[in-house]
This record gives sequence, structure tokens and C-alpha cells, in this order.
Amino acid sequence: MFDQCLYFNTSALARRLDKEWSDAFAPFGLTPPQAFMLRALLDRPGLLQRELSDALSISRSTATRALDHLEAKGHVERRKAGSDGREVALFPTPQAMKIKAALNEASGAVTTRLKKVLGAQHFTDTVSQIKGVRSALE
Repeated sequence: MFDQCLYFNTSALARRLDKEWSDAFAPFGLTPPQAFMLRALLDRPGLLQRELSDALSISRSTATRALDHLEAKGHVERRKAGSDGREVALFPTPQAMKIKAALNEASGAVTTRLKKVLGAQHFTDTVSQIKGVRSALE
């Protein structure tokens, strides 16, 4: 019935992938959105909150909620940036730095497994096509 439905098939895929990454990040007490956000901040300390929102293609309010959780868990520190105080720069804490390698390894293990199941080229092509569709719809 929904074989040709982009919404149904991408939503079903998203639910399946969410489970994969949820299992990978569970040992860290992080959801996939929190973990990917933290990974972005670990790679680019000092990122402004609006830059993070743009990089992850999420709204500022969504970023704020995830950052609240990461801050409560002791992984992120917010610092005012600029003289007007409206900009917030984000920094990983020493606690977050300690799990950086393990967090990246957990995510990499999921990617490796998916590449093995799908085939490396099919995986790469699929990600590229999905990015293309997303960009076309923005």
C-alpha cells in the first residue's frame, strides 16, 4: 500500500536506525540526538548554539532542550560569547572529553555493521541520495 510513499518509508527507516544508534549510545546514558550533538561539540569546541542548530539541521528550541540534558549530565558547558550576551558558545566538559573516543567508536561500529549488511557502495550511495533529497526539499 505504501511502497511508493517517501514519508512512510523514510519514517520506517528512521525508526529502525534510531534503534541501532539508541542501543549504541545507551551505555553512555545518551539518546542518539544527544550523542550526535555531543560528538559535534567534541569536534568543534566553542561552537555557537545557532551554528550547532544549523549544522544538525534542527531548530534552536530543539537544540536548547538537548543541550539542557547534556548540561545536566555534566557533558556541556555554556558560556556567553560576544559583548551583547545573546550568543552562547558551547564547550565539552572534561567528563565529555573522556568519552569522546568511545562515543565515536560506538557510532562507528553501527556504521561498519550497516555497511556490511548493505554493502559499502550501496550504503554510501543511499546516504548521498538521502542528503540530495533533503537538500532539494529545504
